[in-house]
Amino acid sequence: MSVAIRPATRADIPAITRIYAHAVCHGTASFEITPPNEPEMARRYERLRVSAYPYLAAANGDEVVGYAYAGPYRDRPAYRWSVEDSIYVAPQALRRGIGRALLDALIQDAESAGFRQMIAVIGDSANAASIELHRAAGFRLVGTFDHVGFKFGRWLDSVMMQRPLGEGAASVPPEWP
Repeated sequence: MSVAIRPATRADIPAITRIYAHAVCHGTASFEITPPNEPEMARRYERLRVSAYPYLAAANGDEVVGYAYAGPYRDRPAYRWSVEDSIYVAPQALRRGIGRALLDALIQDAESAGFRQMIAVIGDSANAASIELHRAAGFRLVGTFDHVGFKFGRWLDSVMMQRPLGEGAASVPPEWP
C-alpha cells in the first residue's frame, strides 16, 4: 500500500474519527471507553493546530488510513518543549509501515517546530507492536505504570518511552526567560 504523509486537514476529521473509534472500541492503545464524536474530534484537532502542534494524515489516494499528532505532554509552562505523540492506523492498513512513516514524519515536524523531547505513553504493556515501533524510532523505555487503567474487564499498564528531539537537553531552548 502506497501512502502519502501530509498535514491533516479539517476534511480528514470524519476518517480520523472512524479510525479512532475503532481503536477505542477494539483496542487498548487508548484508555477512552466511549469514542468521541466528530465534533469533539474536530475540537481536539483545532486545539492542536491553533497551537502549531504537528498533526499528520496518511493517505492512500483519497482514503485516510492513519493519522498522528504531537500534543502537549503536560499543560504547565515548563513542559512547553516536550510533546506526547499519538499514532493510529486503520485496521485494514496495519503492519504495512504506515505507523513508522507517520512517526518518522511526526518526529521531523516536532524537531522543526523546536520541541526538545517526545514522550510516548503506550496503553497496555502487551502492545508489543507500538513499543517496538517507538524503540526502532529511537525511543528508550523510561518505565511502566502497572495496572493504572481498567478496560475490557482487565487492568492495563501504561508504558512510558522517551526520545530527544533536535538538541534535546544539550542547550537552553530559545525564548527562555
